Amino acid sequence: MSDLIGFFDSGLGGISVLHEARRVMPNENYLFFGDNKNTPYGPRSLKEIRALSEAGIGRLLDRGVKAVVIACNTVTSAYGEIVRAEHPELPIIGMEPALKPAHFARHGGRVIVLATDATLRLEKFKRLMARYGDDAIPVVGRGLVELVESGKANTPEAEEAVRALLSPYTDRQIDAVVLGCTHYPYLRDHIQKLFPEAKLFDGRDGTVQRLKSQLEKYGLRSDDAPGTVEYQTSAGPETVEMMKRLMDWMD
Repeated sequence: MSDLIGFFDSGLGGISVLHEARRVMPNENYLFFGDNKNTPYGPRSLKEIRALSEAGIGRLLDRGVKAVVIACNTVTSAYGEIVRAEHPELPIIGMEPALKPAHFARHGGRVIVLATDATLRLEKFKRLMARYGDDAIPVVGRGLVELVESGKANTPEAEEAVRALLSPYTDRQIDAVVLGCTHYPYLRDHIQKLFPEAKLFDGRDGTVQRLKSQLEKYGLRSDDAPGTVEYQTSAGPETVEMMKRLMDWMD
């Protein structure tokens, strides 16, 4: 077993989770793999998502990582239970839309859950909605992943895309917006502008705290020296450079 913590995402969004992990545990060594060649996963069939997820997480397992973070809500929903069952010896941490804390933050209004098509249609989210979704409005974030992947998160084009998706709800009392895809934190300024009174929730903090507790439980924490980050992608070297820029942008 290596001293690496493996992070997998369908693309660049998981960098937002990796950034939080580095902030909380700077002495750990991280390996990030983004399947940018095949992103987005959201519109794909369940069979396709599982096949791509198996291949991507397999790359991390082949490196002998000591833990895996599925830094993608869609992959967690489609493949998380399967890979945990196949590798009970490893801490494998997934993500889900932060609907529970958003639900309890309401004060008479509604909660928007912005996520990919796959995340919203799979059983994991349906169970979450059954428990905490009485006043939730699921919204498919069509086109948003592609904007982040193309480096356009901080552009008028991205702002307009967010506005087109969410402006139908600006006449309602929206108490919270759930960013149910790891790409969406890069668009949070556009979203907050539409709903200035709403609190924005994403699953990064909870995921990283779960990772930390599991590493401690398994006796796998590394605190000896400043940690490192290795970036890998199924796309070209320019994508690795974008990953590094997004890490810096989050600082």
